Amino acid sequence: MVLEVRLYATLRRYTPASPNGVITVVVPDGSTVLDVVRKINIDPAEIHLIMINGIGCEFDKPVHEGDRVGLFPPVGGG
Repeated sequence: MVLEVRLYATLRRYTPASPNGVITVVVPDGSTVLDVVRKINIDPAEIHLIMINGIGCEFDKPVHEGDRVGLFPPVGGG
């Protein structure tokens, strides 16, 4: 199945061919967010927030054809 994955802030370094952080990922049916993260070769410890179609979720959440997955690192400021 085909998903749109958006990487934010420091995670964009994993998509050098797509500086805006938006990539298309193909994973088998029955995949979870963790499977998507592994496919992109991101250490799950670098991810603080996961969104699927604008709704927060965890790594064990199943993904479906056409989902929009957003991955966010911890963010600091002050």
